[in-house]
Amino acid sequence: MGGTDDVALDSLRRRMAAVQSLYRDATATMNARHVNEVIRHGMLPIAFSLFHIVNMIDVSVAVIAGVPGVWNDEWADRVRPAINDHGKHRTVDEMMEQRIGDYDAFVAYMNEVFDRLDSLIAELEPEDLGRVVVARPFPPQIASTFSARVAGDDGITVLDALECWVYQHALRHMGEIELSRGALGLGGMTS
Repeated sequence: MGGTDDVALDSLRRRMAAVQSLYRDATATMNARHVNEVIRHGMLPIAFSLFHIVNMIDVSVAVIAGVPGVWNDEWADRVRPAINDHGKHRTVDEMMEQRIGDYDAFVAYMNEVFDRLDSLIAELEPEDLGRVVVARPFPPQIASTFSARVAGDDGITVLDALECWVYQHALRHMGEIELSRGALGLGGMTS
């Protein structure tokens, strides 16, 4: 490895692989009953956390790569989410109703999204990390986000987007999933 950018890219690749492994392990040890169960009002079902993060990663990869996302009407018909929306701009009360109709189809969608993320990350060169994907001034839906706080003077870079939109965001929702798994008697994913 050469410079700091090489080390950062290597670290990013390893962390992305690790967080994806958590989701793959979690989904392999749950079923539709687990993910759709509401433990108590105000505690979103695992279905929300799973669909939300995978759909947001799908959107993130699309923005970073400048290509359409995976999610479309065909996937919606296969997965059958109760709410065909990642829910980022909806209330907790609204998203309490999220359910995944076909869990196996959801896992297939997740794996396709993760494969696209892997391809994007594999193709990155160290110099790509500083490319701006959302320039300042930010639109309202970005201005209030964590990534806007992280962004540099020019805007949100590829590295910022992958760190905030994917890695940090995925870990946040894995925490929610682990909490719910514990309440369902399934246990956490890491110690």
